[in-house]
Amino acid sequence: MENFGIGSWLQRRRPKSGNKTAIIAGDREVSYEQLAERSARLANALRDRGVARGDRVAYLGENDPSFLETLFACGLAGAVFVPLNTRLAPPEIQFQLRDCGAVLLVHAESLSDLAVRGAGGTGAVRRIAVDEAAPTGKHDGGAAAVQGDQPAERYEDVVASGANVAPDEPVGLDDGAMILYTSGTTGHPKGALLTHGNITWNCINVIVDFDFASTDVALMISPMFHVASLDMGVLPTLLKGGTVVLEARFDPLRTLQLIERHRATTISGVPTTYQMLCEHPAWETTDLSSLNKLTCGGSAVPLRVLDAYEKRGLHFSNGYGMTETAPGATTLPAARSRDKAGSSGLPHFFTEVRIADLASPDTEPAAPGTVGEIQIKGPNVIHEYWNRPDSTADSYTADGWFKSGDMGYKDGEGFVFISDRLKDMIISGGENIYPAEVEQAITELEAVGSVAVIGVPDEKWGEVPRAVVLLREGAQLSEEQLRAHLDGRLARYKIPKSVVFVDEMPRTASGKIRKADLRKLTPANGQLQ
Repeated sequence: MENFGIGSWLQRRRPKSGNKTAIIAGDREVSYEQLAERSARLANALRDRGVARGDRVAYLGENDPSFLETLFACGLAGAVFVPLNTRLAPPEIQFQLRDCGAVLLVHAESLSDLAVRGAGGTGAVRRIAVDEAAPTGKHDGGAAAVQGDQPAERYEDVVASGANVAPDEPVGLDDGAMILYTSGTTGHPKGALLTHGNITWNCINVIVDFDFASTDVALMISPMFHVASLDMGVLPTLLKGGTVVLEARFDPLRTLQLIERHRATTISGVPTTYQMLCEHPAWETTDLSSLNKLTCGGSAVPLRVLDAYEKRGLHFSNGYGMTETAPGATTLPAARSRDKAGSSGLPHFFTEVRIADLASPDTEPAAPGTVGEIQIKGPNVIHEYWNRPDSTADSYTADGWFKSGDMGYKDGEGFVFISDRLKDMIISGGENIYPAEVEQAITELEAVGSVAVIGVPDEKWGEVPRAVVLLREGAQLSEEQLRAHLDGRLARYKIPKSVVFVDEMPRTASGKIRKADLRKLTPANGQLQ
């Protein structure tokens, strides 16, 4: 094959593991042979519908085999796959479709309304709808609710229409494979362009550092539209010839049942996920003996959660990364989860991480224990943001290191510790929230004089957004009115869970809001604690 990208993986795996189960989704099992055939057919069907090399194809849906079929089909056709977050509001979907210039949207039948509204006014006039409940079930085509919108084609009909011969489009490791949107500090998300090489090298890092095997059964309880679930769990498993169990939504009891039923060896999630599992009444009676890899990202695992899992003989591999690193940057070996508690671990095998001393005129590496900016280099790191040359230029040092915008330090053994975020990003239940985006939406309200959004601790989600608002003189605004204004404009997880009204906004001498002071305000009266 002339295709050396991820699209070729299934075709290369086909003669080696054809009869083995690749995907389990509910009662449906898909072998590597079937997955390879369906992806090849879909690739040809997309080309028959005008999708050319380099074109962007978007996908809107929960975890489903069609997600992976579309991803691999795009890889075979030389197209770029763009997964969309199903929790976004229509204007957010619309922005991303316009920004990437998607020519086609594959979406879940159950999300037809969101798809139609989001695709309105974009180049994604052609839609393909997936009936997740039953691949051979009835399909209504999706109402053309937006002027100019075309009824959606039925996914199974589209797959069946394509020839069962994998197109051998020449694809190299430097070609674009996927665009994943990451919230921007300026109020608009940026599309991180991951190449086939970025994804491949990340998977190699995962396989090496987590010792993935062809016998692994990975239970995916996090959505694949997040890079961590897709690139740290699903793709490494399929590359090795293991089995992936897909769940559309996370439910603690069902997750425990699936671990036992399928003898899952691998699960990944955020601290909230693991906490909900160990707090469920069925935790103590569930057979978890098959598990040998538990990966966690987003934030450090609380000690009480570590204790609960260690009592069952289970240990975590915590980690740090971002969309731009595809996404792995560091990982904490499970054997060090206790003595290095709070650390994000060591750099992945083929990745380098340095701490830049920002006080140094040449931003030299900081001494152990000294806080600086975390900078990353390696074949898994992106080269550019989609159509954002300025953002791309600003994100790299002169010597080619990616500037994460996060602050941290290394200890004497080289373990990385995260200490702060330059970009003030909030991580809520594994979802990244950038305050600037939320602040921009709130300032649309005429009553708002100034606003700052901060993250505050939350027992369930780790942290949640809080809006601190200074109203214009004589203006009135309630918390309910503010939240109602954001409903439909932003994804629900981005909407502040609490609002504090203040009489004065603490600022620095240069006029910048002092967010550190805002974190000390009491919600009741807006006064400093």
